Amino acid sequence: MILSMYEQKTKETDNSVFEFIENVDNLKKREDAYTLLRIFTETTGYPAKMWGPSIIGFGTYHYKYESGHEGDAPLVGFSPRKAKISLYFATGDLAREALLKDFGKYTVAKACVYINKVADINVDVLEALINQSVKFLKETYPNSEPDL
Repeated sequence: MILSMYEQKTKETDNSVFEFIENVDNLKKREDAYTLLRIFTETTGYPAKMWGPSIIGFGTYHYKYESGHEGDAPLVGFSPRKAKISLYFATGDLAREALLKDFGKYTVAKACVYINKVADINVDVLEALINQSVKFLKETYPNSEPDL
C-alpha cells in the first residue's frame, strides 16, 4: 500500500459531541453551541460528529482535487472557539456571498464564517446557508457520501 505524503489532520472521530460542548469554558458560548447543534441537526438531518478535537460536523463528502489530493470532510459544521464561533460552509459557492448580505454581524475567512454569538445573526439565513452548502457540495461531489 502506498501512503500519500499528506495525511489529513481533521478526521471524523468517535469523541462525544456533548462532552466537547460541556467542556466549553464560556457559559454563553456553551449555550450557543447547543443552539447551533439543534439548528444544524434539524436543518441537515445528519447526526453531529466530532471532526478532529474541536469541529462539530454534519454529513460527509469525499473530495478530490486536480492535484490528486483527496480526503473526507463534513458537509457543514461549527466550532465554539475561545475568540469566536467558527461556522464551516462550502467554499467556492457564489450563493454563499449573496446569503451573507442578510446574515447579521460576522467576519469571514476562506472556509470559515466567524460570529461572536447566535444573537448577532439571522437564524433563517443560517439555515439557508446550511442548506445551500449541503446542496452545493452534493452537486460538486456527487456519489461521494459514504453509506450512513
